[in-house]
Amino acid sequence: MDELEPIGPDEALQLYLDHRRREVSESTLRSHRSRLGHFIRWCNEEKSIDNLNELTGRNLHEFRLWRTNMNGGIAPVTEKTQMDTLRVFIRFLETIDAVRRDLSEKVMSPDLEGKENVRDVMLNREHAEAILDHLSKYEYASRAHIVLALQWHTMLRRGAVRAADLQDYHSEDQCLEIRHRPETGTPLKNQEEGERMVALSAPICDLLDDWIDSQRPEVVDEYGRDPLVSTKQGRIHPVTVTSITYARTRPCDIDAPCPLNRDPDECEAGSYQGASKCPESVSSHAVRRGAITYHLQSDVPTEVVAERANVGANVLEKHYDQRSEKTKMEQRRKFLRNL
Repeated sequence: MDELEPIGPDEALQLYLDHRRREVSESTLRSHRSRLGHFIRWCNEEKSIDNLNELTGRNLHEFRLWRTNMNGGIAPVTEKTQMDTLRVFIRFLETIDAVRRDLSEKVMSPDLEGKENVRDVMLNREHAEAILDHLSKYEYASRAHIVLALQWHTMLRRGAVRAADLQDYHSEDQCLEIRHRPETGTPLKNQEEGERMVALSAPICDLLDDWIDSQRPEVVDEYGRDPLVSTKQGRIHPVTVTSITYARTRPCDIDAPCPLNRDPDECEAGSYQGASKCPESVSSHAVRRGAITYHLQSDVPTEVVAERANVGANVLEKHYDQRSEKTKMEQRRKFLRNL
């Protein structure tokens, strides 16, 4: 204890975030801030710990119990994510003499089995095609059309959709460059390892050409760059990408019957602002998961999908591939028929 330097919970969190800022994307940093915010609040409000030198293994266990029981409990996968992040945070504090050595080893995190650590919400092919057909007919080359088409056909994360510049799109070569530019506001989740060139189909290029020629607001962002997907205010915001996805994946948005038999005029999710409350709408991540699964179901090799979507093969199989075991077997059968 004599070797430790006193530090408060809020100051410790800020030092940690400043330390990780150059290592991770802004979205990951926000996630860490949110997860660790529960621990900081527990220290300040529940235990009145104003010096983290005092932290013990028992304190960490007490926090875990408090977190898992608050608001009726949290899912095991959420518990694991938050405790794993806490372990990384405590490990950092050890390096700056803020907590006892090896305290991070006392952070307990649940072991999840099988599919318990996998979220299976995704946009299926039929719904995706119905959305894109509807947009093509009624809102062709609109911003929403561009966002959904890029997410579905290229499996891009929302950050990559936002990051693309006009100059990154090459119509004649039918491709889109994905670049990590943290210094001008568009980092990629996997940083330099997320950089790649994505091949585009002729129909997607036609769509992008028409967006650029007739719909795209000709603006620059605050760094003087020309965003490919722009608004009148500049580069599209990540929240806008999410809002578009939630709004456009509601069945009522394409005049499809509501599975819950709700009246859109009276439903709380009937407005654009309330779209995320619709049980049938999905996030950008679910669109990406659905697109990856669709590519795999279409017999695109796993390594090709992994490189195009910028995700490791192991992570792809565990978190994105929603094919049934029977579907996988039948696809393998196609390659074995002539042997």
